[in-house]
Amino acid sequence: MKQKSQVIFDKNVAEFVTVAAEYCLFVENTGDKTRDQFIDTLLKVLPLLYVKAALLPEVMPMSYEELETCVTEEDYAVISQRISKLMADMDDYLDVFVEDMKYSDAPIRKCISEDLTDIYQDLKNFIFSFKTGINDTMNDALALCQEHFKDYWGQVLVNTMRPLHQIKYNSTDENEGD
Repeated sequence: MKQKSQVIFDKNVAEFVTVAAEYCLFVENTGDKTRDQFIDTLLKVLPLLYVKAALLPEVMPMSYEELETCVTEEDYAVISQRISKLMADMDDYLDVFVEDMKYSDAPIRKCISEDLTDIYQDLKNFIFSFKTGINDTMNDALALCQEHFKDYWGQVLVNTMRPLHQIKYNSTDENEGD
């Protein structure tokens, strides 16, 4: 069992933790940025976050007890609203890569703010558990985050980059060139 817990000290884990923490801090301070600055930074951080998550060593949970979380519904709402306010009329996008799409003839409306907050929630809860310094808890937090990356937020991250790219490079709104 001691061997399994050593994965938490892997170089790739340390790099992932660093990028995840930076992403959370960045999202928490959304109000300090213009939309152009926000999008520009996200288009650099999100691919890095994806790569760092994809490079994580395979880890198995050591316990099947539920981990504590720190992101409350109120925290989620505040973060999502800040991002939504910053993105304004550019927050919505149409997504064809969602499960519900197979039952619909039209694309599904998604929100950049909700997508980014979903990623934030998972990463913030991961960081919270990882900060305990308890090897088994850190291991299980990493295993859960890795599972969520594979099953959910990895795809959400990739899907959200498309509208962010569109806004930055193909937008004709009044913010172009800022």
